[in-house]
Amino acid sequence: MLFAAVFAAITLSTFVASPALADEVGTDEYDFIFSGNVKFEDKPLADVRITVEGGGYDAEVVTGEDGRWRVGVPDKDETYTITLDEETLPKGVIVAEGSATKEAEFGLTNNATVNFFLGEGVRQVTPFSEQLAGRIMNGLNFGLMLALASIGLSLIFGTTGISNFAHAEMVTFGALMALTFGVHLAFPMWIAIPIAVILAGLFGLAQDIGLWKPMRKRGLSVVQLMIISIGLSLGLRYVYLFFYGGGVFQLPNPGSTKIQLLGPIKLSITDMISMGVSLAVLIGVAYWLINTRTGKATRAISDNASLAAASGINVDRVVRIIWILGSALAGLSGVLWAYFRPGIRWDMGWQILLLIFAAVVLGGLGTAFGALLGSIIVGLMVEVSTLWLPSDIKYVSALTVLIVVLLFRPQGILGRRERIG
Repeated sequence: MLFAAVFAAITLSTFVASPALADEVGTDEYDFIFSGNVKFEDKPLADVRITVEGGGYDAEVVTGEDGRWRVGVPDKDETYTITLDEETLPKGVIVAEGSATKEAEFGLTNNATVNFFLGEGVRQVTPFSEQLAGRIMNGLNFGLMLALASIGLSLIFGTTGISNFAHAEMVTFGALMALTFGVHLAFPMWIAIPIAVILAGLFGLAQDIGLWKPMRKRGLSVVQLMIISIGLSLGLRYVYLFFYGGGVFQLPNPGSTKIQLLGPIKLSITDMISMGVSLAVLIGVAYWLINTRTGKATRAISDNASLAAASGINVDRVVRIIWILGSALAGLSGVLWAYFRPGIRWDMGWQILLLIFAAVVLGGLGTAFGALLGSIIVGLMVEVSTLWLPSDIKYVSALTVLIVVLLFRPQGILGRRERIG
């Protein structure tokens, strides 16, 4: 009940605090801004969808009542593809001059204007199947990336009972370490990323040795530990802000041209590598949980820590391994999230903490496989829902599914019903 209350509070604060409007996306987050004004016969057109893509970045915006739109992007030197969705224009109105898709880039300033010239005619309709296929692939990519962080959080909760809100900062830590070694120190990314993941795991180990184990030994309650994790989250976030500043940073090669694979399915090289790495790591974690002694001990502790200890399992040793593994998975998730957004910010982990918790709760608290399933569902719902919803509120669909599932199955999809009394 307490976990649900805190989760609901975070949900409310996230949506209330969001400054983005339907006709303005990413302008608070990024310094480089595309803008435009959609009119037909000198009359502004509202609710016209504009998409901006480039360098792995993808954003959608809907024109306001005055026909205007603005989109912030992370990289000034990148060439962006800006598309007006003709299906959202009034009947009989099309892009009369040029194409509904334009290539745009910035000049000497941080702002660029892109306008479309409209006229009367019959529009070409993009097949819904192509749009759906693209969104499904994006959803799978996002869901697999989210699963890395969710499984780490779920394993920590299952073995310690801690609802670790500082897990978001482990996601940010992985991305910042990749930035430090891959950009600031100019290491090759194939070296910088493993270093970032290892350092994230060691950071998790240091947290357990210096903070969580002494707290457990003192017998602090789950509520007290959760409050400490919230304080730790806030502290780490502002440490990142102090050392890295409030800007947006890019990892090398943030995106590439999408390649036609099968039918309407298109993926970039970065997308394919991200999905391949995520799948390989998730399969490895599943094998470790099912077939190794430590993995079996982890599942035993999640079921009943006291009984596991009585049967001879070294609970402290297993918990320490879980902190290392969970933090390393979060760090890797942060690196992939930096490429998916793209961009790195001091608070980037906090921005998806809500979805990480949603995936864990949806799949079933304390179950790694439930976290995986919940993450895939959340990722698909977030991306596919943008076919009907503005991108600003796409997270609402995932939370709606979470609420519906919990109404009928409070323990989550793969969770076990708790016995009371």
